[in-house]
Amino acid sequence: MARRKKQHPHPNHERWLVSYADFITLMFAFFVVMFASSQTDKGTAKSVSESVKRALEDNQFAAKIAGILGGTIDNKGMGNAMMKGPGGAQKSTQQFQLPPQKFAELLPAQKFLDDKLKDDIKAGKVQVHMGSRGLVVSLSEAAFFSPGDDAVSSGARPTLDKIAKTLRELPNPVRLEGHTDSVPIHNSRFRSNWELSAARSIATLEMLTTQYEIPHERLAVAGYADTVPVATNEDAAGRARNRRVDIIILNQSGLTQEPEAVKDAKPSPFPPEPKPSNH
Repeated sequence: MARRKKQHPHPNHERWLVSYADFITLMFAFFVVMFASSQTDKGTAKSVSESVKRALEDNQFAAKIAGILGGTIDNKGMGNAMMKGPGGAQKSTQQFQLPPQKFAELLPAQKFLDDKLKDDIKAGKVQVHMGSRGLVVSLSEAAFFSPGDDAVSSGARPTLDKIAKTLRELPNPVRLEGHTDSVPIHNSRFRSNWELSAARSIATLEMLTTQYEIPHERLAVAGYADTVPVATNEDAAGRARNRRVDIIILNQSGLTQEPEAVKDAKPSPFPPEPKPSNH
């Protein structure tokens, strides 16, 4: 009769998982204690330390940590610790609050201004178009300012009434940007086109805030002198188009962009002015 060979039990190659799990548990406890120690609230730190110790002794580590951080273990084993506790909401039922709306759709505003300002647009006093930064309303110097001056003309009030009505009904930020032609200015008040362009932006801001009660927190001003032309500076009609104040009702991406000059601007098709202004 053949002798049966003694079978040896197969070695357990997964025993390392037990040690690995214990190691991970201890590391987690270590970092929780370190986090608590860094807090200015000593009472919270002591509570965390004692709770971790009890949890390790009672083998209820996960439940205790969830309780310390303000969460609970639901019936699927998922915690809601981020709903309460340090940095979280006070009530687990509180929903995340969206910030107030800051940007509105601008196409309806463009259609409104195109309709209300059609006579001014036809006369060349105002231009309205949609740009990459938002809705642009360009006020020409000839209709809104005297040459070389930053005072807003009294005759511009009816046009500004319509523009201000649109601004009041929109939450979007607004930028007021002054522009000049390339002819240097020399008078008793302004030493350069930089000063003139910035002063006209500020004058427009003051009118919008004082006479039309547009919140100043929504407005910003800038002066670009002759660095952002929309037409050529080689003829009088082109220079007249470049002398302007742009009111930009910004879209969401407009806050991160700067205005772009028209590349390779061609001479203006309009006839030259009889006595062109230098500003």
